[in-house]
Amino acid sequence: MNFEEPVSGLLNRIAAALERLAPPAAPRIDFDAGSAFVWQADPEGFVPVESVNRIPLSLLRGIDAMIGTLIDNTERFAQGLPANNALLWGARGMGKSSLVKAVHGEVERRQYEGSSSERGDTALKLIEIHREDISSLPRCLHHMRRSPHRFIMFCDDLSFDADDTTYKSLKAVLEGGIEGRPPNVIFYATSNRRHLMPRDMVENERSTAINPSEAVEEKVSLSDRFGLWIGFHNCSQAEYLEMVHAYADHFKLDVAGDELERGALEWSAARGSRSGRVAWQFIQDIAGRLGKHLNL
Repeated sequence: MNFEEPVSGLLNRIAAALERLAPPAAPRIDFDAGSAFVWQADPEGFVPVESVNRIPLSLLRGIDAMIGTLIDNTERFAQGLPANNALLWGARGMGKSSLVKAVHGEVERRQYEGSSSERGDTALKLIEIHREDISSLPRCLHHMRRSPHRFIMFCDDLSFDADDTTYKSLKAVLEGGIEGRPPNVIFYATSNRRHLMPRDMVENERSTAINPSEAVEEKVSLSDRFGLWIGFHNCSQAEYLEMVHAYADHFKLDVAGDELERGALEWSAARGSRSGRVAWQFIQDIAGRLGKHLNL
C-alpha cells in the first residue's frame, strides 16, 4: 500500500473495488416488450418470446369441451372477473400445452379487436415458468403484482417426486399464503398426473403411514388449489383421422383422402398410439416428402 497516497484516492479505489464485487443491477422489466415471456430465475428476468410456438385454436380437434371450458375461464380473467387456476391433466400428446398457448393467442386477438377504450392499458400476457424454477415463483409474482397487465402463469409438465418439497411453495402461492396469488395473475399447469405425483408414490404413502389419509392429504391437496381440472383422454381412431384431415386441409396438402388415412393409420400403428401429437408428426412427415413448408 502506498502510504503517501491521498485519502481521497484511496477511498476512490476502495469504492471501485466494491462496485466490481457488487452483483450487476437487475435489468428493467418491460412487459410491453412482448405478449409472451419466459421467467428466468438466475439472474432474475423475463425473456421476451419473439414468436410463440403455437397452432391456431381452430386446428385443435377432438377436445371441444376442453377448449370451451378453458377459453371461458380465460376470457373472464382477461375482463377482470373472477376465474380459477386450471390443471390440464391426462393423456400424452392430446394438446394440453397447445391448448393453453392457443387460448392465450385467441383471447389476446379478441382483446385487440375491441376498441382501445375497452382495453385501456391492460393486456393479457403469457409467462412460462420452468418446472425446476417453481421455488422462485414468489419472486416472479412480486414483479407481476405491480404491473397493470394481466398474466397467465404457465408451467408445462408439472409434477413432483417423493423427495421434492417445492410443491409447498406452489401451494402457498396459489392459496393459503399471506399474500396469495396476485389478482392480476392466474396459474395454468399441464401434467400427465391428476394429483401431480406418481400413483405408486401416493399408494406407498397410504400403505406405510400410521394415518394413511393424513400422510397423503398434504401432497394431494396441491391439486385442490386448481379450481378447474380439465381431463384429456386418449382419442378414438375417428378423432385421430379428423385431426389428420384438419391439418391436411389447413396446409393444402395434395394427398388423396384414402391414401392420407391409410398412411396415418400405419404411422400411428408404428408409434403404438393415437394422439394429436402423433397426427402432427405424421403431417410433418407428409409435408416434408411433398416438399411443402408448414407455415402456421
